[in-house]
Parts: sequence; structure tokens; C-alpha cells
Amino acid sequence: MELKDKVCIVTGAASGIGAASARAFVAEGAKVVVADINGEGAKSVAKDVNGLGVACDVSSEAEIEALVKAATDAYGPVDLFFSNAAITGAGNPLKTPLDRWQKQWEVNVMSQVYAIRAVLPAMLERGSGYLVFTASMAGILMAPGEAVYTVTKHASVGLAKWMSATYHQDGVRTSLLAPLGVRTPMLNTTDFEKLNPTALGPIKEPEEVAEVVVEGIRAERFLIHTDPIAQRWTEGMVKDMDGWLGGMRKMITPNFGLK
Repeated sequence: MELKDKVCIVTGAASGIGAASARAFVAEGAKVVVADINGEGAKSVAKDVNGLGVACDVSSEAEIEALVKAATDAYGPVDLFFSNAAITGAGNPLKTPLDRWQKQWEVNVMSQVYAIRAVLPAMLERGSGYLVFTASMAGILMAPGEAVYTVTKHASVGLAKWMSATYHQDGVRTSLLAPLGVRTPMLNTTDFEKLNPTALGPIKEPEEVAEVVVEGIRAERFLIHTDPIAQRWTEGMVKDMDGWLGGMRKMITPNFGLK
């Protein structure tokens, strides 16, 4: 799909991958709605790209519905919804309060379900539309030290695959963005930095990721990687799961507070 003249919503877009993608979409000629729980940040990015900034807590279906209405009122029917917002910061199931599990589930998974419910009916009626989900390689491999993030991102991967298999023939395309390490605020607030740096792969800048997102949408490619090494790591895991898990065990140290 070409982005020129398309109406796009990007969540988690006050910074990082979301902000860079909003700018990249506008550079392609799209009309962009910048959404984030940080409303002032969203409006700041929107001002930069001559778009619409909306404060939105994606864990609320009512706020997702209001976001889609705001986008439709301003620009017309939504052509692309990029569910990019996510949170992390919870590790061991024995030590992580259940409310933190629930909050990540709501933000990392249910927000994507809410987006589907808000835009899919109109897309099916028109016979066209595009959904992009940010899942991270944590959803395909895992994130050492981050049990909740790993589990919720695996759920996101499953949801994206189901959507692609089910609605592709109806004209609704789905892409799954699975980044490795990206220099965003989230990277600095997790335990990932305690790993050997090679565990995250080459650290990319948000602008680099935004470029591959645009390329992936243009090619209507389901899986969007940020580095070729991600494919090799995935193939290695599938080929020898026990060997891969052995390597992961060596990576998980007492630094994560899991033992």
C-alpha cells in the first residue's frame, strides 16, 4: 500500500518508533493522527508534521473509539491503524504484582483488540485497510528478565498472524513489526541493558525503524524485521529449541533478580 493521501493513526507516537513513523508517513504524503497517553507530547509531534495530536490511553476501549472518531472527523475514514504503544517493566511471575500483569495485558494486547474493533468493520465494508502491530522480537524469541513483556508480545504475534490469515482475502492487510534493540525511552527503563550488548542485536535508531516500516507497508509484507540477524536468530531457535534455550539460560543472570 502506498501511504500518499492515506489517513493513518499511530499510537505511542509522542516519542521513539511511533514519532519517527508518524514523520515518515507524513513524508510519504499521509495524513497522520499522532496518539499517546502523553497528550502534550502527541500534540508536539503532530505540530511538527502538520497532523492531529490526540491524548489517548490505549488500555481504554472508549478512548480508542474516541481516537478513531477524532481521526475520521478530521480526515475521513481510517486507512491504517498502527498499534505501536506498549509498556514493559515486570519480570519474575513470583515477584510481579498481578495488577502489573493486567496493565501490560491491557496496553500491549487489548489495545490492539480495541483498535481492530474500532476500524475493522469500516475497512471490511470498503474492502481495504491496513493494520500494523508492534510486537518486538520478544514476541518471537523472548526478553530475558521480562516475563510479562515476553508473554504479552507473544500474544500480539498470535493476534497479528490470526488477523492476516483471516482478513487478507477481504482486502485488509496486516503487518507485524518485530524490532530488536531500538534507541527509545523504553530501552532505558528495562533490564535489557544488563545483558551482553550483543543480545539485543545492532541497536537501531527510531528513524531507521520507521524507514523499514514504510518499506514493509509498501510491500504489504507481514513480518517486518529491523535487522537480518533477527531472521537468523529465529531460524536457530526453530531448528534447535533446546540449544537455543540453553543459550538463553546462560544469559539470565542473578542481575535480573529472578533467582
